[in-house]
Parts: sequence; C-alpha cells; structure tokens
Amino acid sequence: MSSVVARSPDRVSKFLVPEIVFGHGALSEAGFAARRLDARRVFIVTDPGIVEAGWLTELQQHLDDVDLPYVVWHGVTPNPKDHEVAAGHRSYRESGADVIIGLGGGSVIDAAKAIAVLSTNGGQILDYEGVDRVTQAIPPLIMIPSTSGTGADLSQFCVITDTVRRIKATLIGRALVPNISITDPRLLVTMPEELNAATGLDALTHGIEAYVSRAASPLTDVHALTAIRLVSDNLLQTMDLPEDTDARAGMAQASLEAGLAFTNAILGATHAMSHQVGGALDLPHGVLNGVLLPHVMRFNAGACPERFVPVAQTLGVSVDRLSAQDAAYAAADRVRELADSVGVPKGLGDLGVTAEDIDQLSINTLGDACLTTNPRDASQDEISAIFRAAL
Repeated sequence: MSSVVARSPDRVSKFLVPEIVFGHGALSEAGFAARRLDARRVFIVTDPGIVEAGWLTELQQHLDDVDLPYVVWHGVTPNPKDHEVAAGHRSYRESGADVIIGLGGGSVIDAAKAIAVLSTNGGQILDYEGVDRVTQAIPPLIMIPSTSGTGADLSQFCVITDTVRRIKATLIGRALVPNISITDPRLLVTMPEELNAATGLDALTHGIEAYVSRAASPLTDVHALTAIRLVSDNLLQTMDLPEDTDARAGMAQASLEAGLAFTNAILGATHAMSHQVGGALDLPHGVLNGVLLPHVMRFNAGACPERFVPVAQTLGVSVDRLSAQDAAYAAADRVRELADSVGVPKGLGDLGVTAEDIDQLSINTLGDACLTTNPRDASQDEISAIFRAAL
C-alpha cells in the first residue's frame, strides 16, 4: 500500500535564493556583477551554440568594459559528462581565475557548478553525488541562462552524467546555489525550437513537482503556481511567434519562478525517472519530463489528489464539478495536450527506450534523491509500471 506524508502547517522552512538580476538587457550587468564579487579574472563556461549565437562576444564586451580579464572554456555537450567536468576543471586550474560565469543552458550551468566544486573540494565530481556532500566553499558563481526552463541558475542542484554507470548523478546542497543569477530574455530568441519546447516543459515539470512535493511550503507554492501559469500562457506563443518579446519574458520568468520553487521544495518521481533515461540514452531532459509527467501525476493523484486541484485550475481546467481525483487526471491530460502541441513524442518507445530497459531504469530510479520528496511512496514495481505506461 503506497502512502503519502502529510505536511505540517507549523513546519519551519528555509528558502535559498541567489541575487537575481532580471529583464531585457540584463546581460549588460555581468561585468558589474563580477566586480561585486571581487573578481580579478573570470572563467567563462559556455558551449559552441552560444558562441555561434553571439552571446559570448557580448559578454566579453561587458567584461572588457570593467577591465576584467577572462578565460573561455566551451567543452560542454548536452547532459554534461563526468570527463567533460574533469577537463573543464583542468582548464580552470590553469587559468588563474577566481570567479566562474556560466553562460548557456542547464548543461553549461551544471558543468560550471561541477568545475567549481572540484576546484576547492578535489577528487572526482561523482564523489559528491547525493545531499550536502560538498563541504568546502566553492568559487563565486554568476549564472546567465540562455534557455527558459532548467532553473539551474538558481538552484542547489547539479546533475552530471556518470558515463560508466550510464546514469545521471544528482548533487544537492546549499553550496551549489549561485551567488548571482542574470536572466536576459533576449538570449531565449536564439534557442532552437526543439530546445524551447523541451526547456519549457522542464519548467512546467519543476512547477508541478515542487507544488505537490513533500517539502513544499507557502514560500514555494506561490512561485510554483506562478511558473505553471506562465508556461501555460506563454510557451505555445513562443513556439508560434519566436520574436514575441512579451512571451519570451513570460517564459524567462516562468523558468525563474520554477527554479525558486524547486530548489527549495525539491522535486519528485518524474525527475527521478527522467534522470535515469537521460543518463542511459543521452536524451533531452525536458522531452523526457514531458512524456513522463502526466503518468507520474496520475500515480501521485492516488495519494494526494487535492494538491492537484490548484494545479488544474492554473492550467485552465474548470474544476467546479470535478472531484479532486478527476481534477488531477484532467491536469495530467492538459499537460499531455501541451506536450502534443509542442511536438513531444507520445511515449518513451519513440525515444529508444525498450521494455527490456525498464527493470534497470526502475532500480536506478530508487536511488535518485528526487524520489525522496515525491508525495507518494513508490516501490520498484510501481516505478516499473509507470515506465511501462509511458512506453
């Protein structure tokens, strides 16, 4: 029998948050932000796509404006790998830098955090998998996201692919919260359409999983629901009209609000499961969330349907004549409709997952830190059943 842990209204909550700079043209603040952190030399972590889009050149100009030297490293691929982090750390160690800027999507930002961890804690990045394993302070971090969904620029999470075990290793701890997050909606315009869809669904998943999390609080709830509303209102508009600045700003805020929610409320089974598939098959994280989320919502509704009623309302579902259970299922259906609208495959099978993969994926899911705050306990058999339903 699965169970749900009730939340106490008297429980003390903590709320971790970096300094936030948000708005059109905010990238111009990067040099001043680095100076506030007493930077003498900056180590920029980015990727070839950002370089090609011209955002690195603009960042370099803003650093030049405040007479800050810098070193650039762009050896990151999607779903950053343990060996890439090791290479980035070697480059950082040789650079003489003392502040790290991550300019890019969630993969770049996670890699930047991981490089910072190794610079003061030593060893290999997988040594720090789990909760609060990073004990030494890391170099100051400035994160500048170029996608609208990962929330990595705000979070106490860092996710790195273990290329031996073929899983995603999750590091969690307050040491990983960046010092400064700079969100400039202009950067979102150069995202490929498929990345816009994937990261938007990632933000939606963050909002929903944070809202129903066992660690949710009134402080996280307001940000979670705002994120859900903003994705619902703006994601399709950014797909249809990529140059719509208001919709881009809405999605940038959605990513920010979702990040504030999930870094403090943590996540749930959707992320615990998608981490395993992404690690095994090197697949887009947000797309996997889009496929898995409706199935996990239906599973969790078996224990806490009432928590999904505000989620359904925020997604535009009329709940007046619905039971809590029906409202939860309607919310799951609405998520699937949105995933359909942005071109996400119907099932994991379309992405290369097979029935033979499910046992190992389920075993690996049980070890993911995100599962601990899922609102409903889940056994290996129940996780396997969700995976099969999502095939």
